[in-house]
Parts: sequence; structure tokens; C-alpha cells
Amino acid sequence: MFSGVTGLFNRGQKLKGTVVLMQKNVLDFDSLAGVSSDVTSGDIIRGAGGIIGGGIDAITTVAGATVDNLTAFLGNNVGLQLISATATGSNGKGKVGTETFLEGVILSLPTLGAGQSAFDIHFEWDSDFGIPGAFYIRNYKQVEFFLVSLTLEDVPNQGTIQFVCNSWVYNFNKYNEKHRIFFANKTYLPNETPAPLVKYREEELQTLRGNGTGVRQEWERIYDYDVYNDLGKPDSGEKYARPVLGGSSTYPYPRRVRTGRKPTTKDPNSESPGDTYVPRDENFGHLKSSDFLIYTLKSLAQAVLPALQSFIFGEFGSFDEVRRLHEGGIKLPTDLLSSISPLPALKETFRTDGEQVLKFPPPHVINVSKSAWMTDEEFAREMIAGVNPCVIRRLQEFPPQSKLEAATYGDQNSTISKEQVEVNLGGLTVEEALNSQRLFILDYHDTFLPYLRKINTIAKAYATRTILFLKDDGTLVPLAIELSLPHRDGDQFGAESKVILPANEGVESTIWLLAKAHVIVNDSCYHQLMSHWLNTHAVIEPFVIATNRHLSVLHPIYKLLYPHYRDTININGLARQALINADGIIEQSFLPGPFSIEMSSAVYKNWVFTDQALPADLIKRGLAIKDSSSPHGLQLLIKDYPYAVDGLEIWDAINAWVSDYVSLYYPTDEAVRKDSELQAWWKEAVERGHEDLKDKPWWPKLQTVEELIESCSIIIWTASALHAAVNFGQYPYGGYILNRPTLSRRLIPEQGTPEYDEMVNSSQIAYLRTITPKYQTIVDLSVIEILSRHASDEVYLGQSNNPNWTADSRALQAFQKFGSKLTEIEQKITTRNSDSSLRNRYGPVQLPYTLLFPTSQEGLTFRGIPNSISI
Repeated sequence: MFSGVTGLFNRGQKLKGTVVLMQKNVLDFDSLAGVSSDVTSGDIIRGAGGIIGGGIDAITTVAGATVDNLTAFLGNNVGLQLISATATGSNGKGKVGTETFLEGVILSLPTLGAGQSAFDIHFEWDSDFGIPGAFYIRNYKQVEFFLVSLTLEDVPNQGTIQFVCNSWVYNFNKYNEKHRIFFANKTYLPNETPAPLVKYREEELQTLRGNGTGVRQEWERIYDYDVYNDLGKPDSGEKYARPVLGGSSTYPYPRRVRTGRKPTTKDPNSESPGDTYVPRDENFGHLKSSDFLIYTLKSLAQAVLPALQSFIFGEFGSFDEVRRLHEGGIKLPTDLLSSISPLPALKETFRTDGEQVLKFPPPHVINVSKSAWMTDEEFAREMIAGVNPCVIRRLQEFPPQSKLEAATYGDQNSTISKEQVEVNLGGLTVEEALNSQRLFILDYHDTFLPYLRKINTIAKAYATRTILFLKDDGTLVPLAIELSLPHRDGDQFGAESKVILPANEGVESTIWLLAKAHVIVNDSCYHQLMSHWLNTHAVIEPFVIATNRHLSVLHPIYKLLYPHYRDTININGLARQALINADGIIEQSFLPGPFSIEMSSAVYKNWVFTDQALPADLIKRGLAIKDSSSPHGLQLLIKDYPYAVDGLEIWDAINAWVSDYVSLYYPTDEAVRKDSELQAWWKEAVERGHEDLKDKPWWPKLQTVEELIESCSIIIWTASALHAAVNFGQYPYGGYILNRPTLSRRLIPEQGTPEYDEMVNSSQIAYLRTITPKYQTIVDLSVIEILSRHASDEVYLGQSNNPNWTADSRALQAFQKFGSKLTEIEQKITTRNSDSSLRNRYGPVQLPYTLLFPTSQEGLTFRGIPNSISI
């Protein structure tokens, strides 16, 4: 069995404990398909579906077992040994107690969660052993289980000791050490760790780092780095090849978790497709309804959408037909339903009923008005209160200038003239409007222009600039849209541009509507690829990896950051399999197609970590100026800027919480500098996680308490509030494809062409032939509806899924203060949304801005800030 220290205990003394665990679950499904049982041996064996029953009820139902069977199944097969935090053994490490096994099932324990089972356990103990600080656990079964916690009661001179585990435990032969170790929920800086635990702390971190070689296995918890070399499938043909992102100045990129699969045949630098490795404890589990949502995404990508492609094709005939996706649905043939109905998750997304229709829920943007999305006011409002409110900037020079290299691209500066802009400036000159800080721009010219030649071989698009004016009532109005193409004679000759001005009547109004559509297509793609994927999902993953490799679970900064990493590596792994991969959902339904993620690499070249702090971002975009007399130390130039107003309050709350927490453990800058784990963490996050930008001067050096607070605040803001702001409005705004098209297939028609005549005859047909067609609309809506949903067990900012996450009462009090502040912010947002003078908060579509409302219920709510990027 398990070699331990013997003869240490007075066997008349026992420490009583409670072990909570659950067996491998079934994603949240009621069905237990794929489970078979061997009642004689008590084992529950993995069936073809790869599913293990969850908890007492599942085992009783499937195997016909009793509570005694459950005890027999696990009790004698799960051994634990306590490790002392105060007494050292002959090997210089904390004493290890004798192995003790689980006892009977506790039938009634109010704190048990869904699918969890609790067991009694009694450890032999005497005073020479001291205070337990860790424990070993060994699983002798072939089936893994999820270990939730161990609680020790009435420990002499200590009271209750909590061990928060939340980890999958496999058969002991899966581990080099033949066991797993877990630590009590104490908090120690490295140099303050009790001496008997120091080696255990170091060894566990080494286990998590691995040796950087080999193919990662399901049961492993190793965190290592790799480039994005698994998006393409070059062995399937040249059109499926994709460049490796990361590791070069041409295609810089954040790093992702290393899988170690063998290289492809045609490109030795690319990794073969296959199951994406996720460190085991990052994998969805614990009866999450997130599993349900992720299962849906996989089903969509791999089975349902390909089946729909052969049935749903062609064009929408009218705006009414688009609305029928939400009001009546699309009639489906019976054979298609057969591929959808067995998948429980899809019964919510694809609302099939007795009439065999595919129907989507009404998106919020058309709940009140079916046509308000078409107004110029709503077009402009969504730039500061929509799903992508963090790109617009103040115009500080006229005409707008390009930063593209003139040697390569020629003159790319704007051709918009003062005369064109001043038509709608209400008597102001351009200079007066600039000086009064009332001109703004949504500028995608430099992002799209270098890729347009490639994009326009598969689509038809422009690089756009939109000039806007801040009116006296606080709302924005568009003044001009510039649509640019690469010069027909070569890039070096500059751009060929046309400027479209607002119009309300005749064919000019249709041209203006089409120009706005081209802007929104640019915006939709930039949002999905850069504001959403790159600036939240991708840039956070290196910090998740580095934190697990270098910060012990005992470290205060680990405890601070870990909740904000929940499920991120897993959702990113799924994205590489089904969303951003070659011919994946993003490539199918968004304008850049096969160049999508490559474009995000170009944007990453200019990513700056410190600019991700909301105050720094607003200042950089010219939307705020420093003002010590104003709230948050900033003066907003658009007073009614919902994302910024709500966001600054959330940012300040996060920053204050981080400051309160960090100050508990780092009284001086010297304490930061002397923390070996902290310094190793930051060095690796920068130099390996963001290796392609490691030499940028803007990285904090992490030599002061202030730099530590700033860095942790940025990580938490990015993983929580920023992601919420750019994610959970996707379906409420984009679920109506007319409002946020993702593809453009026509340029503005020229006079004398059939397309121009068609535009004269029907503005709706001209619009529909320009934007996303029917099948791609179904793809887009299916995915963004799932991405916009909250799981039933989501954990929101200011909340914790475990009240025992730390034993430090000071930290618990600071966290409670943080939660109370967020509750106050919710009340303030509610008050602002009821103020009719703040027109940007609800707009013509009558949709109040709630994306930064901290809490939410389950589902498609258009509100709520989860702790982490979990979907």
C-alpha cells in the first residue's frame, strides 16, 4: 500500500474529517447513456459514451446499488495521509501520517452540492505530529473522481482546518509520485512558508511545470507554452493551411497551452489536428451547465451546421423574412430534425417543435421597435453602448491620418474634406469642432486595408472610416463615411476612396444605408477577432499558464487571480477546435474568412498590456482627460458614455479590492522584489507567455507594490468586466443580422449596372444582397446565442464558489467590502438607466445598457460580469 511514517501516533487519539467528492459526471444531462455496471465488483465502468455516474443517486439508479455499495466502491479504495506543517521527519520534510481510508457515506450534509457525496474519515494523531498543513491522497480505483474538499474538525490548538481541493484524482499509477498532494487553505509568501512544507510546495510546482516534452495526456495537470500552430490542416489541402501564429515578428501572438501532438506531414511546424489537451483541472466538470453550452457548440460545429448547409441556402427576400427567424422560424425536413433532436443542448438553441421549425429567440435590439436599428442615432450609439464600445476615439487631426508605411502602401490618409463634414456641423467649422473636442472617429482603415486584396477574392469589402459629431444633447451623429479599396495599379499608389454623406431620401439614402452596413461589417469582424478573442481570451491564457507554473496554491496572488481563470483554457481549446480553426465557424461566417486570425496577429503587434486598464484606454483614445477633481480622476469628453461610466466604477472597485488585498501581504516594495515565486511568475508571463512582445518598454517591472496592484487589476478587469462588455451583448445586438451583419458581398453599386438598378427598385434587396446570406446567418446566430448565455452555476464578480477559499479573515473582510461596493454599483446603473436625459443609455431601440451590471440570472440576460472568461 502506501509507505508512511509509522509509530508516530497514540492510536487512542483521532482527528475527525469529512471528505467531499463526486464521481465523473454527465455534463448536466439527466440521461446516463453509455454507463454500464459491474455490481459484483462494485465498479462503475466507463461505457462507450465516456460517462460515469454522478453521486449517490446516479449510482443507485444505474447499478441498483445501495449506500453500502457506494462505501464499498470508494471507501477502501481512497487513501489519505496527513502531512504536518510543524513537525519535520527524517527526510527534512513535514511528517507524513499513516494511510487512512474513507469510511461510511454521510447521508445528510446541508453543504453538499449537486452530485457530491460526503464520507467520514478518522486520522490517527498525537501531539508530536503537530498541525496538519497538507495531505496526500491515493486513488486505487481505475475510475477518476472529483475531490472537492477535506475538512478536519477539532484539531488541537487549531480548531477547524479546511482543504479546498476542487481537482480530479486519477488512479495512483497515472502519477510519477504515485499520489496527489493538497494544502490547507492557509496563505503564505514563499519565505514565510512553514519549513516542513517548503519542499512539498516546490515539488508540486515542479509537477505542474512538467519537463516540456511528450504528448500531454488526459489526466495530466501540466502547464506549458506553445505557439498557435494547430489552427490549420495542411495535410487536408493547401486551402486549409494556416500560418503559425507566435514565434516570429511576422506573426506575433500570445502563447497557448502546449499539447505536443505530432507535426503534420506537409508542414513540420504545424501540429496535427486532434483532441486538444487541457490541464485536467481546467476542464469543465462539477456539473456545470457551461459543459452543456460547450457541448452544444461542438455539436453545432461538427454535426448540425454541416447538415443544415445542404438545406438552408440562398438569399433572404425581405426584412420580414429575416424577422421570421425569430417570429415564425424556418420549416425543417424530418431527416434534419433527427440529427438535432437527440442532442439535449440543441433543443434550447434550435427550437424545434411539432411543426418542425428552426426558430431563434427575439434579439433585444428589436424587442421594442423593428426599425429603430436603421437610424443614424442608433448606428452611432452602439459605438459607445453596443457590443464593441472600446474602439471609437476622439478625432485630433483633420483629415484623419494613416499609420501604414508609405513606402509599401503609398498615401493612405483620408480623403474626407472639410466641406463634406461641415454640411452637418450646425454652423461650426471643422477647426471649431476639433478644438471643442466634439469630433470622433471609428477608424478601421489601417486594420483592413492591407488585407483587402486577399479578402476581396472571396468577398467584397472596404476599409472604413466614420466621422461623428457630439451634439448638444450628448448623442453622436455620423457626418461622413469613407470607403477605401487598394489602388487598382498596386498598393504603393495609395487607396481609392469614396466618401458617402448622410441622406434620408431616394437612392442616396440606400447608398448611405449600405455604407453604414460596410462600417458595421468592419466593426463586427474587429469586435469578434480583436476586441473579443484577442484582447480577452488569447491575451489572458499566458497569465493562466504562468500562474499555475510559478505561484503555489498557498500564494496570496494565486488565491487572488485563480477565480478569474476559471474555464478559460478550456473554452480557448474549444475555440481552436471549432471556432477559429481553418474552415471553422468564424471563417465561415465572418468577412476575413481564412485570414481572420492572421489579422488578429497584426493587431497584436500594437497591443499594450498597461493600456488595458480602462482609465489608460480612455485617455489613449482621447475620450478622457486626467482631472483630479473629477470622479475616478478622469473627465469624460462624452459624458453619457455608458461603457465608460459604468466601467470606471467597476474598474475602481476592482482596483480598490486588489489594493486592499495586496497590502495585506506586501507592506513594502522590498517584499514584492524578494518574493521568488512572484518574480518568476511575472518574468515567465512576459518572456514566454507574451514572448513576441517581451522587449516592449511598457511592461511593468513588478518591483513595487503599485506595479503589482496595477498588473493584477488589469488581469482581473480583462478577464471579467472587459470580457463581459464585449461578449454578452453579441446576441442581443447581433442576433438581428440586419443590425450587425458579419459579411459583405457587394461593393456600392455603380450607376449603369444591374445592381444599381436593383438598388433603385428595392433598398431591402440591395441591402440583403450586400450583407450576410441565409446559411451564414444561421451559423452566426446559432453560435452567438450560445456565447451570450450565462451558465446556471456561473460565479460573478464579487462572488466566490467557495466560502473557504482562504483562512485569512482579513482577506475575507476585504472581499466582502468588494462585494458590497459592486451591489452599490448595480443600484447606480439601475438609476442611470431610468434617467431619460441620458439618451445613450437606451437609444432609439429602447435597450438600456446593462452589460456591466455585475450579477445576472441564468440564460440570455444582456447583463452580468462573470469572474472569468468561461464562455
